[in-house]
Amino acid sequence: MAGSIPPHIKSVAIPLMDNQTAEFGLAENITDGILEQFNEAGILYITNEDIANSVLRGTIKKVSEGPYTYSKQESVSEYRYKIDVKIEWFDVKNDKNLFEGVYSAFGAYGLSGDIGSDGIDNDNDGKIDDEDDDEFGEPRSFATNVAVRKIAEDILNDIMTTW
Repeated sequence: MAGSIPPHIKSVAIPLMDNQTAEFGLAENITDGILEQFNEAGILYITNEDIANSVLRGTIKKVSEGPYTYSKQESVSEYRYKIDVKIEWFDVKNDKNLFEGVYSAFGAYGLSGDIGSDGIDNDNDGKIDDEDDDEFGEPRSFATNVAVRKIAEDILNDIMTTW
């Protein structure tokens, strides 16, 4: 898959995202999530912006949170935490954008305080509670991490299939 990236691009800089929301720490979380995906994939060398062949810039445009599902008693049983990020991948040598796009992802959480027993598929993997060994932690934080991971995966997939 790495062959689909232009041959002169061997490295990428991923500076801290801009955050146009009031969500504290989200820029760091998403930037770290993208860096982690790139490190795991090993398709491009991650370096500083002043020597990189390409630059991946992002702006967190919107965070929304609201009711997702309701119980029979018409009370909220599940919330959705959604993040929208605008991404631009820039070719330094040719001085042009390779692509830009908006990425959205969400995580779900309930109000029980324990995502390991809330009856919700918090990370949208088809597994619930005891069946899912990675559902633990504070509900809203977990939902944030799920959205961040999905956005990072989608960005990496698009970069690998751009060319």
